[in-house]
Amino acid sequence: MTAPLATEPPPDGNLLVVAPHLDDGVFGCGRLLASRPGATVATVFAGRPPADRPLTDWDRDAGFSPGDDVIGRRREEDRQALEILEARPYWLDLLDHQYGGPDEATVTAALRELFVACRPDVVLIPLGLFHSDHQLVHRSALSLLPDYPEFRWLVYEDFLYRRIAGLRDQAIAALESRGLDSRPVRFAEAADAAARKAAAVACYRSQLRGIASPGRLGLADLEEPEGYWALSPAPGRPP
Repeated sequence: MTAPLATEPPPDGNLLVVAPHLDDGVFGCGRLLASRPGATVATVFAGRPPADRPLTDWDRDAGFSPGDDVIGRRREEDRQALEILEARPYWLDLLDHQYGGPDEATVTAALRELFVACRPDVVLIPLGLFHSDHQLVHRSALSLLPDYPEFRWLVYEDFLYRRIAGLRDQAIAALESRGLDSRPVRFAEAADAAARKAAAVACYRSQLRGIASPGRLGLADLEEPEGYWALSPAPGRPP
């Protein structure tokens, strides 16, 4: 029988959450952010597409119309949410996949610049489940891990996609194949962490509408506990 997971205090130092999209940081780490004021949430794919680009299916499902400043409104949602959690937004100007998106080398270079600018002590990256943007950020961040051994590296479970059977186990196995040990961790939460996360989540009005639209996976996962894994090189196996 597996022993219950021990609870440990939230990480000390300068904490940086790397989020693929303008919502992923709060959806995946909102309770931790509420319990650990002063963190930075950097969204990788927060760039504006050309104004004449046709509206995508996702943006239409999220309630936007042709000509809307979609990213401007989503950034404002993100700003409002992070204000509730006493966290700072940091928006990179890369486009997400629905607008064309960059290659892995470009994302890796942008993350390196991010680390130089923010000088974090603790970095949280997505586990990289299902969505191509999540996988891209995950791979790019992991490629930089050997260059920053002074960071405490954590992965967080991607909201929504972790509900797809088998994906989490596959991702953890992939970490091990890269020569990384992954240890599940549970952080102590402030008494009001769940309520503050809920209030922050509610700020992402457009994205909640999209997630709840027909054919999507829905919102039930938002009330489930957050999942974190601490990364370290396996003994004798540099990543």
